[in-house]
Amino acid sequence: MFSSTFLPSNNEKTAQPQSATFHIQPHSKQKVAYFHHKDVGNFHFGLQHPMKPHRLTLTNDLVMSYELHERMTVYCPPKATDDELMEFHETDYIKFLKDVTPENSEDFVEDFSKFNISEDCPIFEGLYDFCQIYAGASIAAAHQLASDAADICINWSGGLHHAKRFEASGFCFVNDIVLAIQHLLRFVKNFNSNLLYIIDLFDLNNLVIERFYPRVLYIDIDIHHGDGVQEAFYATDRVMTVSFHKYDNGSFFPGTGNINEIGCGLGKFFCLNVPLKDGIDDETYFTLFKDVISDVRDHYQPSVIVLQCGADSLGKDRLGGFNISIKAHGECVRFVKSWHIPLLVLGGGGYRIHNVARCWTYETGILVDAELPPELPERTRFYNFFGPDFSLHPPLVRKIDNFNTKTELQKISQQVHELLRFLDGAPSVQMQELPGDLQCLLDESDEELRDAREDQTVDIRSRKRLMWHENEYFDGDSDNDKDDDQNMDADSN
Repeated sequence: MFSSTFLPSNNEKTAQPQSATFHIQPHSKQKVAYFHHKDVGNFHFGLQHPMKPHRLTLTNDLVMSYELHERMTVYCPPKATDDELMEFHETDYIKFLKDVTPENSEDFVEDFSKFNISEDCPIFEGLYDFCQIYAGASIAAAHQLASDAADICINWSGGLHHAKRFEASGFCFVNDIVLAIQHLLRFVKNFNSNLLYIIDLFDLNNLVIERFYPRVLYIDIDIHHGDGVQEAFYATDRVMTVSFHKYDNGSFFPGTGNINEIGCGLGKFFCLNVPLKDGIDDETYFTLFKDVISDVRDHYQPSVIVLQCGADSLGKDRLGGFNISIKAHGECVRFVKSWHIPLLVLGGGGYRIHNVARCWTYETGILVDAELPPELPERTRFYNFFGPDFSLHPPLVRKIDNFNTKTELQKISQQVHELLRFLDGAPSVQMQELPGDLQCLLDESDEELRDAREDQTVDIRSRKRLMWHENEYFDGDSDNDKDDDQNMDADSN
């Protein structure tokens, strides 16, 4: 099923009372919505930069070649507006992103340090359009969930979890995840009822009453810590952030994500980090994931889940050191889907783009309950790009040791379960109502963060470089993936 535009017609907009917690009936078929903008893969960070938006074109082509679009509603989402981006990001920062170009960048050099513009986050042609496209898709997906138009929403172009309120970081300029979660949280009280509703921000001329979600669970399986999302909601109990990532005593980007980062103020104990070491394998990773996330679900009782599926946690990624297969990565998605709780699924990192496309296509299949043949469809435009095996599940295991010992993982699991015991049950929305622009919460969060930095040895807002050109898994000019863009262009001819 296709839809030429995101917004439904006015006669489809109805006000429906909703309860505070939402579960999809297990026997009912989950409605899946898929968001892809045709231009999102046409941007270039730079020839040797590992972030390649073309991976989104590759993914979408595989999804269509497997005919998965027949099992879901496909939307071309609108771009996010300036005002929508400024619901989280500072006005000066958004204005900078909008105005700067490669041609006039010398006029903005003095702002580069202020907004963390660097080799990690370069100025490239169409930068602001790119941000508007991927952020707009995540906001649109959140709207679909809130309006009960879908049970599961997919935006593989989203999941850029490092961007901060004031600056770019780790290949991320705009934090679409925070913007989407804000949309899921925001509400006003209907004067005719004790129920809480939300105004449709997309069409103020035709008031729409949507359900809100009192508790959002954010899960991050990218190899890098989801620091931008954690920071945004560090002082609130309305969002619980859980991140599984590589942590190496602060040396691996972004340097945060130790288990002692647990939130502050009302958000204390509503932030969980699962720090891991290189070499973790399928069985170890999924066993730990299932153990931790099951306990989180039981304690927090989320109303909606946002799942960031960064594919740099796969084996053989350029910037990662895990030994996880596409199937194990997908099992995490399958497990969360099985809860039948409204779900927003996003992309994230991933720097072997042919494996990223395989992974996200496989996980799209999981989300629409499709069993995909192991052989890739020959009709895909980029078929030759997946050689020599042309398989959906190539071997991704490196010959490296698993540095996560059983004792260490048991200790992490025990610490997580102990932290969860501090939760006073699932928080109610009355504990902290979010105003429409979230300004009060953000100001309070910034104050809490300043206090936290004085009290903690770990600076959760420290500025680091991803240093991709020095990563042990990226071989510079000898890297086989350095010409991915050209290979894809050639294969499409």
